[in-house]
Amino acid sequence: MRGVHTVVNDIRRQVFTEVARMAFEGGNYAETIRRLPHKIIPGEVAKYRQNILVERAIVSERVRLAIGLPLRDLNEYTPTDAKLEESVVAEKYYEPPLINIISFACNACPPKQVRVSNMCQGCLAHPCREVCPKDAIQIVQGKSVIDQEKCIKCGKCVDECPYNAIIKFERPCAEACGMDAIGSDELGRAKIDYDKCVSCGMCLVNCPFGAIADKSQIFQMIQALKQGDKVIAAVAPAFVTQFGENVSAAQMKEAMLELGFYDVKEVAVGADLCTVEEAKDFLEKVPNELPFLATSCCPSWSVMAKKLFPQFKDNISMALTPMVLTARLIKKDHPDARVVFIGPCAAKKLEASRRTIRSDVDFVLTFEEMQGVFDAKGVDPSKMPGHPEDDFMSATGAGRGFAVTGGVADAVKAAIHEMEPGREVKVEHADGLRECRKMLMIAKTGKYNGYLLEGMGCPGGCVAGAGTISPVKKSSAGVAKYKAAAEVQNAVESKVTDRLEEVEEN
Repeated sequence: MRGVHTVVNDIRRQVFTEVARMAFEGGNYAETIRRLPHKIIPGEVAKYRQNILVERAIVSERVRLAIGLPLRDLNEYTPTDAKLEESVVAEKYYEPPLINIISFACNACPPKQVRVSNMCQGCLAHPCREVCPKDAIQIVQGKSVIDQEKCIKCGKCVDECPYNAIIKFERPCAEACGMDAIGSDELGRAKIDYDKCVSCGMCLVNCPFGAIADKSQIFQMIQALKQGDKVIAAVAPAFVTQFGENVSAAQMKEAMLELGFYDVKEVAVGADLCTVEEAKDFLEKVPNELPFLATSCCPSWSVMAKKLFPQFKDNISMALTPMVLTARLIKKDHPDARVVFIGPCAAKKLEASRRTIRSDVDFVLTFEEMQGVFDAKGVDPSKMPGHPEDDFMSATGAGRGFAVTGGVADAVKAAIHEMEPGREVKVEHADGLRECRKMLMIAKTGKYNGYLLEGMGCPGGCVAGAGTISPVKKSSAGVAKYKAAAEVQNAVESKVTDRLEEVEEN
């Protein structure tokens, strides 16, 4: 489903827009939140589900989640505006958990199965039966039939069927979850095991029924803007193409200022600092103290590694993430500021809530949520004037490259070579938590001793995060172009500096 715009995207965007509009306009929030489901789903004929009342009930829960409020218990009456007054604050707010399943929106898809479709031709060879290691396939009236009690879902029959008549079926949210954190409740609906979940949000963007949603801080961030706080946005480099194919950094900055932000900074600056720290970590610890070093910038990856491979907790670099490093730079210059991280990642909300970080990053909004804020105020970044001199010029191309798979490892490797020329650095990277788990399983064997390992929780890297709008391929191409622009600028500045030094020497 990634990269395909669907009605689920439209509903999410409408919800974010209306919550942002409600926050900007103020007034009687309790009355507004009760009316929003009717505004978003008008009329009396259902468009998407069995009836319009169910559609509105689901939207009502989505609105609550977008304000940071918990899902309501269906076993008892709770008004739509329950606990609303607690959320009307100009500070970080949401009640855990971050990722939520709206149970009555779930289709209760069957768990993983291998099924024979009606395309089975009843061939004489029956290769499906021959390759089955558990004798789970029998021939009934010439057709293959799978005994689900015996089947171990290995997929060998799927691979061997000459007619592609056998399919491997799995609920999309569970298949997308690299932590195997999604099971079923007593009614067969999806249920998250929060002891396993790392809030990557991949289940959220892969559920075709729109039954999964994360909580937002849109409402609280706008309260801070409205009360006149000095709010500074830290924008992740993956923003390119998210708000328009050719939106420049200068236009993005102008659009943010139009909303009332005090200033806008580039998170790639923090990525450059992270690069240096991780390079130093590698040089100091590998192989003297650790067999390998793993990058730390992706919170889903690092939490997964520490949960499933506790023996490797010290192998994760201690370097702070680009988000946190950028926030600390901002607060060093503006101690009274509130920092809003604008990025592609749902898990950053969880990272920003950690005890050691919560004072650095005040709010986290995804690109999708930020689009809702723009829509609420009628601000279109692509139509902003944007002068080239206002473009972000402070980061390197390597820092901007953090947004795509392999970008972090490439940056750190280059920094290591600069610090210690001739040092051999072997690199391995994985994207998607399931692939990351495989990489660490191999690391257990010692195959990656001496390596720098990069892990990204989302398949494709940050450009594929749960809060992105643009298709992954388009966003990756945009980041490559954005990175190249920085490299050209850095080269020009380097030549100018060298020339000035020559003049001074002469």
